Amino acid sequence: MKPHQIHPALTKLDTIVLDKTGTITLGKPSVANVLLLDPNLKNEEELLRIGASVERGSEHPLGKAIVKEAEKSGIDLFEPDAFKALRGLGVQAKINGQEVLVGKPNWFDEMGINFDDAKDQVRSLQDEGKTVMMVMVDKKLAGLIAVADTVKPESGEAIKELHEQNLKVVMLTGDNTQTARAIASEVNIDQIVAEVRPEEKSAKIKGLQDKGEKVGMVGDGINDAPALAQADVGLAIGTGTDVAIETGDVILASGDLTGVPKAIKLSRATMRTMRQNLFWAFFYNVMLIPVAAGILYSFEFLPGFLRQLHPILAALAMAMSSITVVSNSLLLYRAKIE
Repeated sequence: MKPHQIHPALTKLDTIVLDKTGTITLGKPSVANVLLLDPNLKNEEELLRIGASVERGSEHPLGKAIVKEAEKSGIDLFEPDAFKALRGLGVQAKINGQEVLVGKPNWFDEMGINFDDAKDQVRSLQDEGKTVMMVMVDKKLAGLIAVADTVKPESGEAIKELHEQNLKVVMLTGDNTQTARAIASEVNIDQIVAEVRPEEKSAKIKGLQDKGEKVGMVGDGINDAPALAQADVGLAIGTGTDVAIETGDVILASGDLTGVPKAIKLSRATMRTMRQNLFWAFFYNVMLIPVAAGILYSFEFLPGFLRQLHPILAALAMAMSSITVVSNSLLLYRAKIE
């Protein structure tokens, strides 16, 4: 049976890595801005139509958000041809014979496509914590679609509690650095690892471990599964994908990020109680071993049952040991984990 709250290794962690989308944020992105840059297009609606038509074949949350926005606006979409998705970068397809690419700015940088005229607008949107998707039609910039994902209400409080437990908090995201910084500043993240492709996440976790850090990874998506497996402790959001849940060592059933500091507190309290119980279990035995060995035999003024350790004393010690251990364990109900 997979553990849901307690894991011994949780007590040894010094670094918590949080995936951004669906963990720090709600994981329900929506289109915030549509900026038309190509005068040959009629309006923003036409730009959204082209972008959403390409994204129809995408399984990425950002792509789905663009399609959802177009459908909400009642826009009829084209049927894309030769669709292709490049993980962590974007998608491409042919629309009415034209090659259309929709993706992150760094993808177009890598391909050597110039978009200098739009860089200020891209940076401005990213500074607002939005993810910018560029729409290229036949290698010409048609416009920008900015998608925003709201930070979970409890994320700030959860990260504050992790800091109070002397844990370093790292955000891992495929987003650009500017967007990552905007989100990080909102919830007081210690370190940002941005522009990470899905297949690179586990390597980033290993990089932290190679520095001697004990890492707990928190995630909810299919792409998070390798990182959850690589971490010293993988904490899966219970409302996430089945793959992430199956891979995680600890399942946060509620999907609430505050479950992370609670799980760590509970694990620490449990391990502390176990050590105390071990002490008391040995205490009664150690106290009576010398008596059983006859250390009191020469003291004639003592009662006989003490001088030779009457079985009643051994039974009493066993009973007291059990009562002490059980009573101490029941104190966990009063442990402050909220």
